[in-house]
Amino acid sequence: VQLQESGPGLVKPPQTLSLTCTVSGGSITTNSYYWSWIRQPPGKGLEWIGYIADSGTTYYSPSLKSRTSISRNLINNHVSLQLSSVTPEDTAVYYCVWLNPAWGGAGWGQGTQVTVSS
Repeated sequence: VQLQESGPGLVKPPQTLSLTCTVSGGSITTNSYYWSWIRQPPGKGLEWIGYIADSGTTYYSPSLKSRTSISRNLINNHVSLQLSSVTPEDTAVYYCVWLNPAWGGAGWGQGTQVTVSS
């Protein structure tokens, strides 16, 4: 399974950040797969944002829950992230990640840099 993130590299506050993860080599409805978004701000560690499961169930980080929406497009086999009311603190490299806890597999996209600046 391969992942490719895409979206605007620059977002102005307090707009909404929107990213798409294109999935190839597998279906986003495959059993036991969780499609996650993770970010890494400059000079900081990884921060988990949330996931959408094969069933369509979503779960978000409590610290970002009020601003986050993860959705999917079954026709295009995409997973999308929307983060509203962004501030410069949302500047980060954003990664799309698949996880399969049934056998411990995981895979990462290459990541996409998003800068929040006016």
